[in-house]
Amino acid sequence: MPEDLTLRPFFWRATRLFPDTEVVSRTRDGVDRYTYADFGDRVRRLAAALADLGVEPGDRVGTLGWNTHRHFEAYYAVPLSGAQLHTVNLLLQDDHVEYIVNDAADDVLIVDRDAVETLDRLWDRIDGVREVVVMGDSVPETESDLPLSSFEELIAAADPMASWPPLAEDDPAGMCYTSGTTGKPKGVEYTHKMIYAHAMMVMTPAALDIAEDDVVMPVVPMFHVNSWEFPYAVTMAGAKQVYPGPSPDPADLVGLIESEGVTLTAGVPTVWIDVLDHLDEHGGNLSSLERIVVGGSAAPREVMRRYEDEHDVTIEHAWGMTETMSIGSVSRPTSRMADTDREAKLDKRAKQGLLSPGLEMRVVDDGGEPVDWDGEAFGELLVRGPSVVESYYNRPEADATDFVEADDGGARWLRTGDIATVDGDGYIEVVDRAKDVIKSGGEWISSIELENALMAHEDVAEAVVIAAAHERWQERPLAFVVPKAGRELDVEGIRSFLADEFPRWWLPDDVRFREEIPKTATGKFDKKTLRETVDDPELPYAPGGGDGQ
Repeated sequence: MPEDLTLRPFFWRATRLFPDTEVVSRTRDGVDRYTYADFGDRVRRLAAALADLGVEPGDRVGTLGWNTHRHFEAYYAVPLSGAQLHTVNLLLQDDHVEYIVNDAADDVLIVDRDAVETLDRLWDRIDGVREVVVMGDSVPETESDLPLSSFEELIAAADPMASWPPLAEDDPAGMCYTSGTTGKPKGVEYTHKMIYAHAMMVMTPAALDIAEDDVVMPVVPMFHVNSWEFPYAVTMAGAKQVYPGPSPDPADLVGLIESEGVTLTAGVPTVWIDVLDHLDEHGGNLSSLERIVVGGSAAPREVMRRYEDEHDVTIEHAWGMTETMSIGSVSRPTSRMADTDREAKLDKRAKQGLLSPGLEMRVVDDGGEPVDWDGEAFGELLVRGPSVVESYYNRPEADATDFVEADDGGARWLRTGDIATVDGDGYIEVVDRAKDVIKSGGEWISSIELENALMAHEDVAEAVVIAAAHERWQERPLAFVVPKAGRELDVEGIRSFLADEFPRWWLPDDVRFREEIPKTATGKFDKKTLRETVDDPELPYAPGGGDGQ
């Protein structure tokens, strides 16, 4: 049938075939619980309320919200009414929020109460936004003339939208901005067709393997790349969803896993390291939990082992980026590896895995030539496919540098900026970001490999490695380490620990101990801030006792 690929069947399937399946949401007032049938009614009411506010097909509706049922409703009400959902990170600093909202030209904002204070400060610098809908029963007092409406009051007053407007698969349905680690954030637009293709890809056993009997709790923020597609893929599967709410701490996450029987969850590694620490101190029951999907950075192997040995939970690595709509690969052993030993399987799961169905990839050297798939040769990862963007929003200068024309007549390739190897089985291993790889005396040193090794030290809580300028070798590794509570570490002890695994010239020339390592709003280690705030990043000699090359 000549039916366009849109979000309409996602909504229909969940609300008509699984009307009694639960959606659970932790809020500041407790736990909210309802069914897909209730969700369907509220989505139709929200769409009608937005229309009453003047939102028309083609308009852009921004959100600044936590992982809650109300944010989930906006994920459907906005694109199904022909508008475009633009998720904005509510933890960003003021100037980034101002830039992103203005650059996207948002017409209406739907926000959690936490974001109202930010908008209140910025209101005289925000252009074009005509209404701010606060996700709650009431609106707070403000200093500016913010045009505030209550989400619940709007829904209560609206009649459910009877039918959806005509939708085309190439209509913009979503939007997210990159993190801006190498310049201003870049807008990335997602069409209905892209979301459809990616959600179907993510559901498959070759990717996240989401089934109707799963109970899924996405900890990855809903303001970050469609929460790795969980709000769409899990809905299409008809599975129970659990939203952890505002600023969940480890106790909140463990409590929801226990009370709701969560089987699958996802988030950055730092979240699960903190949960493991909580379990060590306070205990907890993870018996329902089968899998944790991690992305953003690699989970330390020791953390993977401990979850498996102590809680019978498997950690699966995933890779993706804003430009690929998040999940682009997932790592788990294939059936051909069924008879291999545990360490061999762990070796595979510690990588970023096999490319998701529907995508293609190349790994190329500095000259653009493909490198061997031998698990050793490094190169930049290039990808293309139906869930990969073909350009940025209003950034032609970035389009010219971040995409490579194809020589086979197909779509052009996205340059991911990830430096990777591919082994003989096709498993990707991201060894660094192009901007983070350390180039010492003409040779590459992987900051990620050093970080993973440091995190395996029994007395290390967190670790980051950056490139420091060096008079002779151009760049040398500089490590930042957070010791575990009550533990003592020294530079030479750290270097000696690494010397068992790496050649001498890979060893950090200095190790600096800190109480904490800065993190981005999505929980990743913030190397950009470290580079900007470190007192003396240059290493004209080796203060830690090393001698460079």
